[in-house]
Amino acid sequence: MEGETNGGWGGGAESVLNLVPGSSISIRYHSLFGAHDDFLLLEADEALLPDILHNKVTIRGQTDEEAVLCTPLATYAMKFVGTSNSVFLIPPGEPIPPCMKDTCNDSKSNTSAVHEVVPSVIKVASSNMELVLVAPRLDKLKSLLNERPYKLDEDVETDFQHNRSLYRWQDLLEQIQASEQELRDGLKALSAAEIDGFWRIIDEKTMDEILNMVLNNSILHGWPLNALKEDEVVSILEADGYPRNITLHCLETFGNMVESSGCSLWSLDEKKVCLRFALQALGGGKMKLEIFLQKWRHCVPSGMHADLKMLEGEVLYEKLGFETWIRAFRVSALPTTPAERFAALFRERPRWNWKDLEPYIRSQDLHVPGLSSEGLLIKYTRRSQPSADVEPIFSARCLEWKEEMRLRIKIEEVGANVLLRQRVRGRSGDIDILMKQINRWMGNTQRYVQVRLGKSSKGAVF
Repeated sequence: MEGETNGGWGGGAESVLNLVPGSSISIRYHSLFGAHDDFLLLEADEALLPDILHNKVTIRGQTDEEAVLCTPLATYAMKFVGTSNSVFLIPPGEPIPPCMKDTCNDSKSNTSAVHEVVPSVIKVASSNMELVLVAPRLDKLKSLLNERPYKLDEDVETDFQHNRSLYRWQDLLEQIQASEQELRDGLKALSAAEIDGFWRIIDEKTMDEILNMVLNNSILHGWPLNALKEDEVVSILEADGYPRNITLHCLETFGNMVESSGCSLWSLDEKKVCLRFALQALGGGKMKLEIFLQKWRHCVPSGMHADLKMLEGEVLYEKLGFETWIRAFRVSALPTTPAERFAALFRERPRWNWKDLEPYIRSQDLHVPGLSSEGLLIKYTRRSQPSADVEPIFSARCLEWKEEMRLRIKIEEVGANVLLRQRVRGRSGDIDILMKQINRWMGNTQRYVQVRLGKSSKGAVF
């Protein structure tokens, strides 16, 4: 590399764009060469370049959050990756003065007159940012919208404050680490509605009240539940004091639009309606299965059929003696990140069979790019199956300390494998090395286990 030069019209990044692999070129220090901590090198997939070059990406995150980069459709974690190679950052070159171009053109035969173009290095980068496709972080969205769910009596409140715990679209974009499309999908999954410019979750009692009004009026007016006329339903409920937009949202939540040439028709979804009545029947408590089934089937609308298969991912069954009990345990109430989801599941039950566990770990619910349900099981659970004819049981991969002490955990050490046992003997230097290896291993398992080292005359005791 040549010595530092003071400015000039020297070559820039354009000089190295067309270099052939294996060739070489002279470079020099730029007059502004330095650390330049405000310059960061970003490694991006070719498919992302159009969005990056056309300013269609946004970096999102609060001061206490890890930043993510969002395109219109996806979310990427930003990881700093160190490199042992020297990566030179070369800024664009300066224009060649017209007089110099003329000199070069008139002196083609005189090679000494041709000024050599030398790229200038402004910084040597020791690391770069890497983009990793991740799931949108939507748990915060659920938390924000649950701060103030919509209730019917808000429409008659004289002191209704629109700016307290309410969020417009732009507010959510600024606070939620997700792309615009992922945010829309998240709002739809939460059955949120835009009311007076704010995105709200409708209070469950309000939704139940409007659904019951639709069903009662269907009996009074002879409406078929698979062909409800939108205008007629909305106008009758509006006359009873129910806002038009909330009634429409109820139809969207519990039904599906039916194709019709004359008017907008809605068909109530049997599974969604029956699930709503099942949760009402349970009332947040535990109930004997036989009593629950009688109560549930009694309250579902005529023409709809209640089936326990409709309740997958919504309830848990528990065998107590000869009786089976049922209670609500909704997948929608669980965290969306895999580690937190499995932690919540194993707090609920230390051991799960596959039939009960499967509805709560479907990959589409957890939003883990490139990781299937099988991959999640391998990463977060331990499978035990004493024999082939016995149903496998899944427990938490993080073991209790007493169980861990009974196992031999192989820890990689320089030049040897060390077996961790209940009692470790050796010199203090060896113990210090071993403890560093243990702490490194614990970091990889999210520090579920705490290690305390006590010394005695016989060596180190755990």
